[in-house]
Parts: sequence; C-alpha cells; structure tokens
Amino acid sequence: MSTTLSPIGQLVRGLTLVAAVAVIVSNVIGTGVFLKARVMTCNVGSPEMVTTVWVVAGLLSLAGALTYAELGAMMPRAGGEVNYLGAAYGERWGFLYGWMQLLIGKTGSQAAVAVAFASALAGAMGAGWGGPLLTVGGFELTGLQGVAVALIALVTLVNLASVAASGRIATVLTAVKVALVVGVGVAAFTYIDGTWGHFGTSGAAGACEGVDSAARLGIGGFGAAMLAALWGYDGWNNMALVAGEVKDPGRNIPRGLFLGVGAVLVLYVFVNAAYFFAMSPLEIASIDEGGVVAIEVMRRVVGPLGVSVMAAGLMASSFGTLHSSMLSGARIPYRLAEGGLLPRRLATLTPRTRVPVWSVVAQGAWASVLALSGSFDTLTDYVIFGSWIFYGLTISAVFVLRKTMPDAERPYRAWGYPVVPALFLLVTAFLLVNTLITSPVQSLVGLGLIALGLPVYAVAVRRRRVAPVA
Repeated sequence: MSTTLSPIGQLVRGLTLVAAVAVIVSNVIGTGVFLKARVMTCNVGSPEMVTTVWVVAGLLSLAGALTYAELGAMMPRAGGEVNYLGAAYGERWGFLYGWMQLLIGKTGSQAAVAVAFASALAGAMGAGWGGPLLTVGGFELTGLQGVAVALIALVTLVNLASVAASGRIATVLTAVKVALVVGVGVAAFTYIDGTWGHFGTSGAAGACEGVDSAARLGIGGFGAAMLAALWGYDGWNNMALVAGEVKDPGRNIPRGLFLGVGAVLVLYVFVNAAYFFAMSPLEIASIDEGGVVAIEVMRRVVGPLGVSVMAAGLMASSFGTLHSSMLSGARIPYRLAEGGLLPRRLATLTPRTRVPVWSVVAQGAWASVLALSGSFDTLTDYVIFGSWIFYGLTISAVFVLRKTMPDAERPYRAWGYPVVPALFLLVTAFLLVNTLITSPVQSLVGLGLIALGLPVYAVAVRRRRVAPVA
C-alpha cells in the first residue's frame, strides 16, 4: 500500500524580498547584454529597432513574470513550473518540464556560463592558456574545460550553505553585475566623444560575420533579434523555482518578479543606448564574429586596459549567473524526488542548512559532464524551442486553474488578466512558429529530447512506491 512521501526535513523560508530580487537579476544579467548588440544590429539594422526589440522582449518577460506571480503566490513550493504544469495538465507535463531542465535546460546553461568564465580568464591571461592540458584514453582535457569544471565544483560547494547565506551571496554578486552594466554605460557617455547622431544611421551594410542572411532585416530578422533579446532576459522565472524558500511568498513573489524584471529592462535599454552613442551601428555590425561590443567600448575608454577590465567584469558576471542558476536549478530534482519520480535521496535536506544537498551535487556533476563534452551549446540550441513551449503552457495554466480551482487561495492575481497573459501567448506562438520555420532541425530535435522523458516518466511511475505529493 502506498504512503504519502514526505521530504526529509522542510525547506526554510530564508530569502527576503531583496535576496529574491537578487536571484532574478543575478540570473538574468549574464553575458547576453554584452554579447548580443552586434548580432541584433545585423538582425534589425538600426539602433531604434534594437532598442525596440529590447523593450518588447522586456515587456514580454514582464508580462510573463506578472502572470507567473499568481501561480507562485498560489503554490509557493520548490520546483516552480513542475507544480503549475502538474496541477493544470497532470503530473506527466510537470515531469517533462523537469526532465528538460535537468537534461540540458539548466545544466547546459550552467556549463555554458562556466566555459564563458574560463574563456574570459583565458582572454585576460593569453589565448594559449586555455589550450590542451593532458590526454587520457583519447580524451583531451583543455585548460578551459579544467577551469570550467573547477568553477562548477566551487559554486556547488557555495550552494551547500544555507539558503539565507546563498541569498546574501546573490545580493552581493548582483550589486557587482549592476555596477558593471552601469559602469560601462556611464563610461561610454562620459569618456567617449560619441554622438546621438548614430541613432539616425543604419548598420544594415555591416560585415555581420556569421549572421545568416535569412535573419537579417524583415520579419525573420525581427524574430531572430527577439530570440537573442529573450535569451538575454532568460532566467526571469527563476524565483518560481525557489518559491518554497521565499519569506512571505504571497507578497514577496509578485513584488520580486516585478522589481527584478523591471530593473533588468531599464539597465538593458540604458547600456545599449550607451553602445550606440559611443559607436555607429555600422561599426557595431562590422565587429568580428566572437567580438564583444562592451569590450570595444571599454577599449576606447581606457585603451588595452579596457580588455582586462571587461574580462574581469565578464568573469564576475558569469560567476553570479552560475551561482543563482545552481541555487534555483537544484530545486527541480528536489521537487521531483519529493513526488517519488526521482530517487528519494535527492529530496534529502541537510540537518543544519536545510539544503537539498544531493540535488545540488547531482546537478553540478551533470553540468560538469556537459562542460567536458563540449556539446552543451548545440544541445541548448535544440532545447530553446521546447523551453518556450513550456513557458507558453505555464502561462496558459493560469486560465486552466482559474476554471478547475476557482476557490483556491490566490494572494495575488495576474495583473491585466486575461489580456496580458493572452498577449504573452500570442507572442510566444509567433516565436515558436518563426523558429520552426527558420530552424526546423533544431526545433524538431529539441522536441525529440523532451519526448525522451516520456519513457523515463513511465518507468519512474511504475517504480514509485509512494503516492505523489498533492
């Protein structure tokens, strides 16, 4: 006879409003705001359109956050979408979301961020530094991979501290990130002899190395730029994953989502305006593939020293993103284990810090494997399509749960319902269709990776010896 599974201990609500906002801002501000200006200029041509895309993507993310807030306040439990999709569409859909995040969504992003950190370090120390270190059984370990894995191990250890301590660390790292973004913008406006006249010119004739012709100008270009901007905003939903550890969730989850996403939107528009003030769209679009606009801006401010300054800034930003991502991501296997769909050990909390230690360690181990394999970039590209399917399904869950659970306690109701959630779904549908048309192989492979979770779920249900948590 089955019995209800209880986690070994209870999560502690140790995240204040400030810490919860820091989790969002630190997770969202990674390298995208520094890397995407060149590609987006090639996609849409003019500074006005690049700014428009950042604003539209930010408002879309904010619309999603305001809708997520209702679900998070209604079900303030660890695991975020695992709970919302399970309640609206059945446990299978919650598991598939968790499967996608564990397989590559979260862990692949963590591997990519760790390698970005190592690449910035190699750039500061010399390109040859990141080369081959040793070969074992035909496998070649590079310096970049070694640093990436060491960084993942370090951040894994940091996340074994109490959630309150992790929240304080996230707050400090967020302050560093905000200072970096503001610093680049202020330096561009203050120390470069730029001009607002750049905003009346176009970068359509730029070299645009590595940018597909189908993603330049027109609807295809706008869709590609939107995906780039949304990648820069990705992570706005991470508070939902740690909802079980937020103090006063009915008030702080909605406030944290609004403040976090709103702050990022303002910062992104500010720093991109600074880029175009300092450099013309043609210059930005003609930067070599792999080049970073922010580094070029800082080079113009302080010369070669600017490269080292930005390398250090990118390292700090990458560290902060990895910390927040691992903090929130570990709550997914914890929640699935709590429901009996993964080994129960993953739901074990440490007696003193009340952290799901084995979930944190397992996540770090798999992210390390992906960092060593070098395949995370390809896999992450495949899963982008599936990720937005789940975002759309989660937003639609608000409509479903309003009908199926009308009497459930809702400390916060989605602002602008039903118009705002409906607009989010319409834009999501456009992005999915556009991606399916422009990148059919990646989209279909992404769906296939998600579908691999179906037999895994079937086996987990058969092996489960406890009833799922309600």
